Amino acid sequence: MRWKRATPPPRGPKPELRRMRIRDDRAHDEPEINLIPLIDVILVLVIFFVITTTFDARSTLQLQLPSASQQASEAPARALSVLVNAEGRYFVGDSEVLRTDVDALKQAIAQAAGNDRDRPVMLRADARTPHQAVVTALDALAQLNFKRVSIATAPEPAK
Repeated sequence: MRWKRATPPPRGPKPELRRMRIRDDRAHDEPEINLIPLIDVILVLVIFFVITTTFDARSTLQLQLPSASQQASEAPARALSVLVNAEGRYFVGDSEVLRTDVDALKQAIAQAAGNDRDRPVMLRADARTPHQAVVTALDALAQLNFKRVSIATAPEPAK
């Protein structure tokens, strides 16, 4: 039996030097932005903000007034309202006082009341309010020469 020789490699350029003819279609592709996921995300954000938004600032102020055994007196319709919530934040009329010092409270009360120092003032403080916050409110009213100050209370529950 005779052995055959292996066939010699093909002549010409080496295989790694040969060029392949591959067409590049990327130059013809146009980029596009898919808007459907963007619309989905925006819709979810809108739903989230609608659900978590409070629409009435007064509904967030939940005051627990201290109780008293006497009958409640009728507050005049034009009385200036000063509220102190459980955290010690002040509200004069319909606006919140941003700082809790006496000067800021005096400025807010003077702006709401104007020059009418005979105007009755209704001080409403939460039962859980720190005592210092109520004293600060009374001090600010006294420094502005308000004489008719009433402290609001809730009627004592029936036994």
